[in-house]
Amino acid sequence: MVWYEDEVRLLEAKTKTIDPTADRVVFYGSSSIRLWTTLANDFPQINTLNLGFGGSTLAACTWFFDRLVVPVNPKSIVFYAGDNDLGDGRHPEEVCLFFCALADRMRQQLPDTSLSFLTIKLSPARWGIGDKIRATNRLITDEVRKNPLFQTIDMTSPLLGGDGRPRRELFEADGLHLNSAGYQVWKQVLEESQIFNNLFTY
Repeated sequence: MVWYEDEVRLLEAKTKTIDPTADRVVFYGSSSIRLWTTLANDFPQINTLNLGFGGSTLAACTWFFDRLVVPVNPKSIVFYAGDNDLGDGRHPEEVCLFFCALADRMRQQLPDTSLSFLTIKLSPARWGIGDKIRATNRLITDEVRKNPLFQTIDMTSPLLGGDGRPRRELFEADGLHLNSAGYQVWKQVLEESQIFNNLFTY
């Protein structure tokens, strides 16, 4: 986990300026969160904090959870991670175990905090592991159902075209990360989600 330290320390410094008594929604996870630079403008009705860090795996998000998320004492967490684990060759069952470890951390450290799991996206760059992505989403969703404060939001299907493949126009040139149009799709999904409306006060 040492290769994440520089970025994690910067985020730690950021959290030290945060009032832990505020009703805050933490967006936590990999670069798909970190690169969502328009969060504050996209959701002006909620108090957002972006704690994504580049290249992070779900395993890394679990590892750094106590350092990054717990001190902020968020009202809710919007969480996205897992595709980097799968891209590194991890199996769906392993990635699900990492999520279970994160859920255990939440039960111990933030028992009253809700979590929205954003399903792992199918991207052009990782289309070859699409079956593993779908399997991981199913396994994690099964775990999410075990906690009444946890919910799943499907962020995978809205990025697909009529042929069932990722819509290339929603991704950067690398075929992996979302571009501004892709983030607008995610924004709309969250805004239209009953889950989102239940979690946050407008």
